Amino acid sequence: MLKTTIQRNFFVNFLKNCKKLENFATVTRYLTSEAKSEEQKGEGESKKEQKGEGESKKEQKGEGESKKEQKGEGGSKKEPKKTKVTVVEGDGVGPEITNAVMQIFDAIKVPIEWETVSVAPKLDAKGNMQIPPEALESFRRNKIGLKGPLMTPVGKGFRSLNLTLRKEFNLYANVRPCKNIEGCETPYKNVDIVTVRENTEGEYSGIEHEIVEGVVQSIKLITKTASMRVCKYAFEYAKKNQRKRVTVVHKADIMHLSDGLFLNSAKELAKQYPDIKFDEMHLGTLCLNIVQNPSAYDVLVMPNLYGDIISDTCSGLIGGLGLTSSVNMGDEVAIFEAVHGTAPDIAGKDMANPTALLLSALMMLEYLGLEDAHKKISSAVYEVLKEGKVRTRDLGGTSTCSEYAKEICGKLQAT
Repeated sequence: MLKTTIQRNFFVNFLKNCKKLENFATVTRYLTSEAKSEEQKGEGESKKEQKGEGESKKEQKGEGESKKEQKGEGGSKKEPKKTKVTVVEGDGVGPEITNAVMQIFDAIKVPIEWETVSVAPKLDAKGNMQIPPEALESFRRNKIGLKGPLMTPVGKGFRSLNLTLRKEFNLYANVRPCKNIEGCETPYKNVDIVTVRENTEGEYSGIEHEIVEGVVQSIKLITKTASMRVCKYAFEYAKKNQRKRVTVVHKADIMHLSDGLFLNSAKELAKQYPDIKFDEMHLGTLCLNIVQNPSAYDVLVMPNLYGDIISDTCSGLIGGLGLTSSVNMGDEVAIFEAVHGTAPDIAGKDMANPTALLLSALMMLEYLGLEDAHKKISSAVYEVLKEGKVRTRDLGGTSTCSEYAKEICGKLQAT
């Protein structure tokens, strides 16, 4: 009798959740990239309407004349074109570390124009908490973002802002390089691991409901489209960065269908990259081995929840989240971020360590092809960390956030 009641209530609540999610099929299509093609089609039609028959060439001509006027009659040196980047300062220590990064970039006049937006949620007409549309539009327009740490209040009615951004822009791969930094010693040597985490599905799909009071069900959604996509990204990353090995992490022995699908997708992709060594490993075995001999691993690719756990574990091997860079990659938008917390206890006290956000910003420079700026700033950062004279308290020093940023700026201006 209880089993029948649970089954009946499951379907009733499942249908309610479909409605709450504004059609479960829409969510599924989005996660399997069908919605993306529809969105691109809509954007193409919109651009076509805006362009008109003869306006496009006319506008281009006007832009050319504008550039010519900026150059001047004497042919003075033209300013490098600036890339506009959407910036979310974040909560807690976010504004302090973001300002430090901007100060360091400004020291050598990196050709970037910052567009600061707030993603603090607001109530929409239906009473739901939503990210302000102007912030979302900025990301869509600029395609590149730099984000400080965000806090999500614990309780009903609040969805993780980080998760919302990933869903909104289909940021399907979280990439975190974890490598030892000279001057920041840990018990582990020769760590050089890159974690590639599927970012949109799995246990973090956000599909859950209460069947009856005291019985809650959460759906782990895995699709072949998303699995193939993130595994392909891992192999392409390994190929482009001269990495020799890709390891897929799973629990397919327990979750035969879901993790089995992810594992088989990785195996299928591996056949296309014969020059890259491929192997598979159970999650538990990896957790045991990685703290015994982290140098044995190169690129790790895994579903969402496992990636969350293992990427933080790898950060611990090199000194913590304060030294770890991160990027959420999509086909259209890339958001570089600090993955540590908001540290409200030290917010506004000039005690925060901006290294994680700074290293993420360096990844952004590589992504933008600004190799010269990347080389200069990374050299200055690693030199300051190696010397160890000026470092924040979390790294064993006594310096403030502003003193640390000033020291890096000094190195840059001296070159």
